[in-house]
Amino acid sequence: MNPRRLLPLPVALTALLAACSKPQIESYRAPKDSVAPTAAAAPHSHPSAPAPAAPAAAAPNAMANTPVATASGTGLAWSAPAAWATKPASSMRKGSYAIKGEGGEADMSITAFPGDVGGDLANVNRWRGQISLPPIAAADLATAIQRLERNGLKIGVVDLGGATGPAPMRTLAAIVPHAGSTWFFKLTGPDALVAKEKAAFMAFLDTVKPAAP
Repeated sequence: MNPRRLLPLPVALTALLAACSKPQIESYRAPKDSVAPTAAAAPHSHPSAPAPAAPAAAAPNAMANTPVATASGTGLAWSAPAAWATKPASSMRKGSYAIKGEGGEADMSITAFPGDVGGDLANVNRWRGQISLPPIAAADLATAIQRLERNGLKIGVVDLGGATGPAPMRTLAAIVPHAGSTWFFKLTGPDALVAKEKAAFMAFLDTVKPAAP
């Protein structure tokens, strides 16, 4: 053994301890994080709270909510048959009745508007369309309207029937100009029921007169 290679015991112990305390350095490649998109948190709601109301859908017919001026000033008076049941009044109707009978129920409406409301032809054709009848021409109006005079009032009466289908409808209507307005007395319902009520409707028109001041 070569004596020059032997170290004194204290020196050897010191070197050994220094080697043990030297830190070991390791390296590693961290995988790249895959970050998922974070969804927006839903607002907290109490279980008993009602769900938020959905926005109201647009009205299918804007004209349904359009205010219509009704006639004012001197009105008309009338006496309805006892068999006609009075219905609640509304902002559009001056009078309203229900007539029950064969085939169901007919509706009697009494309305009044300023001016001539488009004229006789326009009104008759509007009513015809409501019960699925084709429009008529101006040349046919003279035979379509029966002209009467009652209590100082000029009255035009139309009888609109002849509609076909499983539940044909009929309309009896009277057009009464008065004091710058036009009044409409209109009975619509099942064909057989309205036809049966025609005599009562005509007798009713005999009672229509200017209202007392």
